[in-house]
Amino acid sequence: MKPKILAPLILVVLFLIVLIQNTQVVTLRLFFWKIGMSQIILIPLTILIGFAGGYIVAKMTSHRKTRKLHGGSKAHPTTVGSIL
Repeated sequence: MKPKILAPLILVVLFLIVLIQNTQVVTLRLFFWKIGMSQIILIPLTILIGFAGGYIVAKMTSHRKTRKLHGGSKAHPTTVGSIL
């Protein structure tokens, strides 16, 4: 098998093993709330929230870098050239 296929496959299998072994109910305390849920739901939910937060931060910082490179203009660089 190719490494590009084998590596993600191994990661998915390991992730599923971790999920299957963590099925007990845990209490999540967040500020004033208490939420009881299975770890099999909590682990993927936490990973999903982390990926979404990282994606949003990466998009925001790359947008700022693009603005700085083009002189702080809010217009897209190709639209400025087409107007002139």
